[in-house]
Amino acid sequence: MRRGTDTGTKRATDEGIDAGTDRGTRGDVPGDPRADPGRAAEFQELRPLLFSIAYRILGSVSEAEDAVQETWLRFSGSPTEVRSPKAFLSAAVTRISIDVLRSARLRREAYVGPWFPEPLLADPYEDPVRSAELADSVSMAALLLLERLSPLERAVFVLREVFDFGFPEVASAVGRSESACRQLAVRARRHMAEGRPRFEADRRERDALASRFFAALHDGDMAGLQNLLAADVSLVGDGGGKTPQLARAVAGARNVARLLAAVVPALDRIAVTCEQHEVNGQPGAVFRDRDGNVLQTFSLDILDGRVQAVRLVLNPDKLAHIGPVADAWSISEQLKQTRRTAN
Repeated sequence: MRRGTDTGTKRATDEGIDAGTDRGTRGDVPGDPRADPGRAAEFQELRPLLFSIAYRILGSVSEAEDAVQETWLRFSGSPTEVRSPKAFLSAAVTRISIDVLRSARLRREAYVGPWFPEPLLADPYEDPVRSAELADSVSMAALLLLERLSPLERAVFVLREVFDFGFPEVASAVGRSESACRQLAVRARRHMAEGRPRFEADRRERDALASRFFAALHDGDMAGLQNLLAADVSLVGDGGGKTPQLARAVAGARNVARLLAAVVPALDRIAVTCEQHEVNGQPGAVFRDRDGNVLQTFSLDILDGRVQAVRLVLNPDKLAHIGPVADAWSISEQLKQTRRTAN
């Protein structure tokens, strides 16, 4: 397996938050000569925060981008003076996201196979004081736990627990009383605690283990991989019924190691590269075909010195924000041909 570099990091970051922000818009946008320069500058400054709030509520990059764009339209079109742009914009993007989430849940109930959030390669919002909490809150494991909450519980949890908004701000954003928001926060914290989305406390140890994992993956070293996997590790793929995918989750260290040691070197033989890259704040990788198109993302949950879960996102609809998407069916046929030739 040929490992790529992080040269795709800036490209992925640029495409992740900025791509599609003009999609289906109407009216003024930041930079439009018709837009109020002061409001445009205030919006641009807060845009990373708005996207990060929306993404954690929705679990979708494309839907979060649309929510942020709709927030700008409301802000730029508001006829009244906005005393606190942060409060106005945070409330607007939260309410829009809640409405989108309520309709999205109906679609997710009919989704083919396991559903994972759209992978996020770089969170645009940064807070050095809360960097670890922010990274953990955007992990696949945490976002899947958030799916168990009601839309209101999810929004309250994100604003209060992740971004440290005060209850008066949370109440204003979700349109409920402070006492109601406190109750929602208690229920949300309890549900999240029951799922215990914990990760390796020492990030240097976590990253070192991930490096050993990808080295073993590169070598097709089944024994080396097995030693790094938890006994009850699971490997699950989200293809949405639109790509070749696993018939079911693969469970157990030996089974997962055997599959990875067989498939990843075979991908290398048809010039599919693996770029080690953080995915949703956790160790992971982006797989690309010979032309640089995105085939899948690959993320690891690491705890207690072992990989606990491997999650693949292959659904092309969930990869388009990263870059041009590879033809997974063609790659599957190439793999089959390679196996036939080898035999």
